[in-house]
Amino acid sequence: MPPQPKAVVLLSGGLDSATTAAIARSQGYALHALSIDYGQRHRFELAAAGRVAQSLGAAEHRTVRVDLAEMGGSALTDAIPVPQGRSASEMAGGIPVTYVPARNTVMLSVALGMAEVIGAADIWVGVNAVDYSGYPDCRPEYITAFERLANLATKAGVEGTLKFRIHAPLIDLTKADIIRRGAALGVDYSLTHTCYSPNPEDGAACGACDACQLRLQGFADAGLADPIHYFA
Repeated sequence: MPPQPKAVVLLSGGLDSATTAAIARSQGYALHALSIDYGQRHRFELAAAGRVAQSLGAAEHRTVRVDLAEMGGSALTDAIPVPQGRSASEMAGGIPVTYVPARNTVMLSVALGMAEVIGAADIWVGVNAVDYSGYPDCRPEYITAFERLANLATKAGVEGTLKFRIHAPLIDLTKADIIRRGAALGVDYSLTHTCYSPNPEDGAACGACDACQLRLQGFADAGLADPIHYFA
């Protein structure tokens, strides 16, 4: 049998990236999971990424530190309050304060470097343009542009030894659709972490930040129970 093709999968520890990894696995890829420690205040997600990688049988799981907290400018990396209890219309309007400047570009760049080194043409990322329409680096046109950059800015791309592809299988799905897809693939969502403002002692989710609300609504719309613990 031919060897499995390698895939670098950006794994945050949240349900979107866990579902993305499961989709890649279902398509026959060997998972090379990559998590980025970017100085996020909700650091419980890094431990969740390890749990998810193990549960999905990843060939490896690396965590790379790139400290975006040195720049700040986001509620996820700076002393800026995480919004709580916002309505759906409020969440849909404008770019939220939880946007981290250059985060997805940095993450995809690190993933690209790892992919070139290990000989993987395929990079998988769990961005979604439906629930997070306010994030400019979660749009289809951004993914298309980065894929073009990947093939222009690498030795492998220029020499033609690899043709990089950026896979964003969730980009047009609702949160409920994502959860249904993951559940069908056997994703254990109890291992994931979504909350932007978790309990600092045990990481329990707040239930009120944008990420928690979207998650809870997604599970409700999918007709499934959310298996994680909420402290609120």
